[in-house]
Amino acid sequence: MAAARTAMLGPNPVHRIGLGAMQLAGPGVFGPPADPAANRALLRRAVELGVDHIDTAQYYGPDVVNDLIRDALHPYPDDLRLVTKVGALRDKQGGWYAAQRPEQLRAGVEDNLRSLRVERMDLVNLRLTAGGRDDVPLEDQLGELELLRREGKLELIGISNVDRATAEQALALSEVAGIQNGFSVLDRSAAPLLELCAEREIPFVPFFPLGSRFTGGPAKLAENPALQAIAAKHDATTSQVALAWLLHLDQRILLIPGTSSVVHLEENLGAARIELDAEDMQDLAGPSD
Repeated sequence: MAAARTAMLGPNPVHRIGLGAMQLAGPGVFGPPADPAANRALLRRAVELGVDHIDTAQYYGPDVVNDLIRDALHPYPDDLRLVTKVGALRDKQGGWYAAQRPEQLRAGVEDNLRSLRVERMDLVNLRLTAGGRDDVPLEDQLGELELLRREGKLELIGISNVDRATAEQALALSEVAGIQNGFSVLDRSAAPLLELCAEREIPFVPFFPLGSRFTGGPAKLAENPALQAIAAKHDATTSQVALAWLLHLDQRILLIPGTSSVVHLEENLGAARIELDAEDMQDLAGPSD
């Protein structure tokens, strides 16, 4: 069975495989990459291949990734959707810390507008971080993003790095256009959020759809017997099968696999052509599926 090629991001149809830009920064998502020209070329190649939504953040680098996107793609194609996130900052040593007070969220949105050279972000995710949630009421954070939306500085509001209870609270407080959380064929802990998105008919965006380097990433996928067998059956890679599984799991799932390699970019986009059948999906079903 073929997975749908497009889904809705708010009022806009997009291809279901976009690009996560985090890996375009230096090691640890900090500082410049070794080859900025190559990363700009990757961004241009992604758009050539039909990528029409890019997920970024001002604190990737910081500044580095947004600058690469602007230098490579501005003026942007009319159908390109730029998605960012706010709620964190970096220190001079590359550490991460919460920045979730309303004035910090506003500054984060303004920084993205400035660096990307746009007047409005297509979607801004409120990324909740450890140490930040308890200090600032969620209604104050979402309220500031709502003000920014009314001012025309963003079109859609999303939430990221949440549990289901927090997501339900956010949905009661604001018009949330999507939820972004870690999820993959080998890490299904965010399944309750996928179920919530299906119930509310909004997109679910799994970050680390191939796993993160902290949990083995694509190398761990390559060791999985079920993925190996399905990959051989479809003349594909295990990473492509892992992405195809997500596309078949729910029609609202949007993918943002990250890479700094054109070869891997093309491999990831090739997952959209894989048609998994019911037997494949059953072989990849988890114990609670």
